[in-house]
Amino acid sequence: MEWKLLWEIFILFTRVALFSWGGGPASLALMQREVVTAGWASNEEFADAVAVGNALPGPIAPQVSAYVGYKISGLWGAISATMGTVFPTTLLMLIMVVYFFSIKDSPAVAAMLKAVRPVVVGLLLWTAYTMAYAVFSVSKVGWGNGLVQNWDKVIIAIIAFALLTLTEINPVWLVIAGAVFGFIAYK
Repeated sequence: MEWKLLWEIFILFTRVALFSWGGGPASLALMQREVVTAGWASNEEFADAVAVGNALPGPIAPQVSAYVGYKISGLWGAISATMGTVFPTTLLMLIMVVYFFSIKDSPAVAAMLKAVRPVVVGLLLWTAYTMAYAVFSVSKVGWGNGLVQNWDKVIIAIIAFALLTLTEINPVWLVIAGAVFGFIAYK
């Protein structure tokens, strides 16, 4: 077990957790950028981590961090990455809960949140863009050809989006249906 690497994993995921706003899904953009920049995963591998994480119950950020940590350094890497994702922010939240109710109506806090919320939307859009880039193999052939060559995956994405937008279906059922379809169609 290499302690230096485990510490680097913990610090990277702590940095992601502490500088992400908007919850687990919003942290994926920063997590992806950090992990890919560190050379610990490609965009395609990160997309796989998000897909696996979405197939499981619970918060996405610790699941993706565990996936990446395991890839880097096995079980201890997964533990280190998950602890980096969860521990610092949980501690910070416990501290904030004590003070939150005295500042929640502050004009300064309200003003900051008005700008942070759209930034979170931008982070989520960037994550969706980079995942689409990887899923549709755009890097090899460009957007037009990537979408044409992967028309089946485009249709799956459109159907999932439409069902989530137009119905009350639980996303878990879409993930399960996607896994079953993938097993049958792409085996």
